[in-house]
Amino acid sequence: MSLVIWAEGRLVGQEEAALSAVDHGITVGDGVFETCTVLDGRAFALTRHLRRLARSATGLGLAAPDEQKVRDGVDAALAEAVRLDGPFDGRLRITVTAGVGPLGSGRVDAPQTVVVAAQQSAMAPTSRSARSPWPRNERSAVAGLKTTSYAENVVALADAVGKGGDESIMPNTVGDLCEGTGSNVFVERDGELVTPVLESGCLAGITRALTLEWAAEEGLPVREAKEGELPFTVLDEVTQGRAQLALTSSGRNVQPVVWLDGADVGVGDVTRAARELFETNCRERLDP
Repeated sequence: MSLVIWAEGRLVGQEEAALSAVDHGITVGDGVFETCTVLDGRAFALTRHLRRLARSATGLGLAAPDEQKVRDGVDAALAEAVRLDGPFDGRLRITVTAGVGPLGSGRVDAPQTVVVAAQQSAMAPTSRSARSPWPRNERSAVAGLKTTSYAENVVALADAVGKGGDESIMPNTVGDLCEGTGSNVFVERDGELVTPVLESGCLAGITRALTLEWAAEEGLPVREAKEGELPFTVLDEVTQGRAQLALTSSGRNVQPVVWLDGADVGVGDVTRAARELFETNCRERLDP
């Protein structure tokens, strides 16, 4: 499983230095990124990911990235990965930073840095999740943006792993269900699959949006929550067997949670149907 890296116009080795030590993405996490699913050697939903990359950049106060430069990097990285391993399923990460900058938080007017990496990988069919002891701040300056400032997620995920899980489920500051460290959350109860609204502070996930759109096309009962409908305590209903939980992301598609906070939990019928629909559509609609 080769890891292919394209940085600033050239392919580089995994151990090869490719960025400045004072790139602002390294010194203060001043950058944005996207992770795409790769299907048969091609990036899934790339246009949507590039639109969100631009939204995240402008939300962070950066210029929108040069889309053609990013696409060139994606093409080069995937072509090399296919050359080495053949058509593959996996992941592709696009990272754009503010470029070389000062050691502090202030920025200078510098060219952005673009890095693309691709590697074969397999999605786990289910998740083991744990509740996070820390909330997501829905009023943060970077709420809803996909930035490289990921320390909160690293700490929360490490906490979940220490408890035997692979994802940490977070509330927001007012006690509503929000998101995972790298996923959106859906709760199935009363025959519906329901996800927190974006105002909760969660990321506007590509897989989340497509799950809602494709379910609507097929008449599946999948929707956004109403105000107050999904307090964080709804997870008690999951561990008690009165509701079910699913995660969505580019690394998971629609993934049922089968273990929460040490308790085995069931998989809902709507979750199964949404997962099957997504698995079919993502291969038939490469850039929806």
